[in-house]
Amino acid sequence: MAKQVVPEEKRRRRRPTRSGTVLSETLIVDAALRLLREHGSAGLSARRLGLALDCDPSTLYRYFRGMDELTLAIGDALIGEALRGWRPTGEWRADLHAVGLRIHAAYVAHPQAAQLTASRVTGRANELAADEAVLDILRNAGFPLPDTVRIYHAFIDQTLAFAALDAASLALPRAAQRADDAIWRSTYARLPAETHPRIAEAAPLLSTRMVTSAYPTALEMLLDSAQARLAALTATGGLP
Repeated sequence: MAKQVVPEEKRRRRRPTRSGTVLSETLIVDAALRLLREHGSAGLSARRLGLALDCDPSTLYRYFRGMDELTLAIGDALIGEALRGWRPTGEWRADLHAVGLRIHAAYVAHPQAAQLTASRVTGRANELAADEAVLDILRNAGFPLPDTVRIYHAFIDQTLAFAALDAASLALPRAAQRADDAIWRSTYARLPAETHPRIAEAAPLLSTRMVTSAYPTALEMLLDSAQARLAALTATGGLP
């Protein structure tokens, strides 16, 4: 049976922890992010959180029904971090570009948390605010509703997919990261043109580009496609 979550006003009246700290959802999420950074997803547990917060692990269930609900709160916190301080300018392409880069950056700043949460749908306040903002940008740009939803879908999934991919790489041990990067120079750069002509001619560029994230390029390509679609609709009178 799921444990009952105590309303926020009752939580605030709870006694401090043994170290004098008054718990909150934000404090628990921050502690969970630290544990993920230090120990990875395997190190995130109610017992470890209790130790980190100097409280009985059962106290955490006054704030979250279980570790899965905490996972969703962590994902929502990353989105909130991405949106903090952002304001739309009214230039739809620039606004989408900024939101995409912000979300991607927030996730890769916490690679272990990103691996755990990038594929989840939280339904929480920050996620809803981000979705509303993206949909509003597209509708105000003039995209019909079906195109708005199609572009929104591609935009969000592409952003989170690259965040998960890049986070997985960043979460590797440093030695493994360096070894992966070195393959572009030690293997690809040395392939002979007689057997691999296309790799051989591209090797200098591959060794530079393939050790960085392709997300900025993919984002520009998606926005190019959306802009072309809007121009086509305008030219043919297809806008509402």
